[in-house]
Amino acid sequence: MLYGEYELADMNGFADFHVEIRYVPNLKRLFDPEIRFYFDGMPSFSVLPAQQSFPTLEWGLNWCVAAHSHHYLVVHAAVLERNGFALIMPAPPGSGKSTLCAALMMNGWRLMSDELTLYDRNTGHIYGHPRPVSLKNRSIDVISSAFPDSIMTTPVMTESKGMVALLKPPESAVVSATVPAKPRWLVLPKYEQGTEARFERQGSARTFALIAEQSFNYDLLGLDGFNAVGSLVDQCICAKFTYSDLDEAMSLFQNIEAHLHEVASATP
Repeated sequence: MLYGEYELADMNGFADFHVEIRYVPNLKRLFDPEIRFYFDGMPSFSVLPAQQSFPTLEWGLNWCVAAHSHHYLVVHAAVLERNGFALIMPAPPGSGKSTLCAALMMNGWRLMSDELTLYDRNTGHIYGHPRPVSLKNRSIDVISSAFPDSIMTTPVMTESKGMVALLKPPESAVVSATVPAKPRWLVLPKYEQGTEARFERQGSARTFALIAEQSFNYDLLGLDGFNAVGSLVDQCICAKFTYSDLDEAMSLFQNIEAHLHEVASATP
């Protein structure tokens, strides 16, 4: 249901990562089965209830990329594309990033990733790896109500993130998975109940600090990491975005270029 549009790899070809979800052998297996994520044959992460298999697979895949793909600057941020340009949305948990990402994806933006922005330090382009969007708690009902034709897994309760469901990306996003985009907009989203949707100016220095903080390998890359973050920020119009209503948010993002130029030209 979730991965049906993805191309199957050649079983004899090269693979970056070999992963598995395995049952944990114990006496509880018949009544309360548990699973574990395996990376290159080695057990990784904690033992979890079997109903968390789908989220565990997704979290494990994200970890594989974030922990090993150091030819990119890897940033914890959603990224979507329109007309060849990338919208990057870094944000801590609880900011409404995934909700906004899912809504934009369902409104014509191409999903590149809900979790990881891969910045090529040599070309200055963004690469994606679109996979199911992880929705949590209230976001599940918000997206399923706003987009009744959306396809998602049955929500499951997790200890670390609460209720989680995975939203299937459009086939067009999967087909275009290897197509890069040029960074254009760097927006820091924040959900605030009852507030009017609005963009606000965000300074480059603050944005640089946030990107460095949200990067998985900034410290590891050393000077290359510093230069990569600077290059990424320099290519983008930077702003904060506060919202509570998805329809208002989608209306502003429809004309994001005009809104952000207006914000960027405003007196600090």
